[in-house]
Amino acid sequence: MEGATLFYVYIIQSQVDNSLYIGYSKNPRTRLFKHNSSSAGYTSRKKPWSIVYIEEFKSKTEAIKREKKLKAWKDKSMIKDLINSSNNVVGSFRD
Repeated sequence: MEGATLFYVYIIQSQVDNSLYIGYSKNPRTRLFKHNSSSAGYTSRKKPWSIVYIEEFKSKTEAIKREKKLKAWKDKSMIKDLINSSNNVVGSFRD
């Protein structure tokens, strides 16, 4: 799908207390940089963060829908299983 804009749902993990944060973005690397550079909001209190999960979507609507679904999961073991799943394309974003 060359030239198409992709959207991503990502999970970042705090290196301070291992807490997780779920979001979506067109560019997970840039978004991670912003989380680690911010001085306001939830993620600023728990930085530094590292990306532990990325899932790719063809539309913003699909990404937002998935983000909301993951945020609604109350069982954190489901999120940990997801991080270890084959849906995780985080490896393609690491240098």
